[in-house]
Amino acid sequence: MYDYLISEENKKFREEVREFVKNAVPPSLLKQMDKDEIQYPSEWMEALAKQNLIGIRFPKKYGGRGLNWESEIIAQEEVGVLGSSLTCLFSLPSICGEALNKFGTEDQKLNYLKPMCEGKKFTA
Repeated sequence: MYDYLISEENKKFREEVREFVKNAVPPSLLKQMDKDEIQYPSEWMEALAKQNLIGIRFPKKYGGRGLNWESEIIAQEEVGVLGSSLTCLFSLPSICGEALNKFGTEDQKLNYLKPMCEGKKFTA
């Protein structure tokens, strides 16, 4: 994404995600995923949740960050440098969470969206 199109807030967010990706993902994880030795990298997903990078666009009330689509795309671009396996896993909560956030009942949001943003439930 071109820098002149990105807000200052999202430039800072991009640096945050970039640092996380650089420091939190060991190269061995990518190699293991490529060889199908790991199907679901739970430790990495837990680290994403701890950094509050799952559910970027969803309301804070449900464990998200309350940011916008631009932020979501920036994060996906930064995670994308690692390859398609992690990018797909990173994107799944956004896809499933969007339906819950828009059409779910309050009970569904609390029982599914919030734990998803916290990394406690996996979506597919």
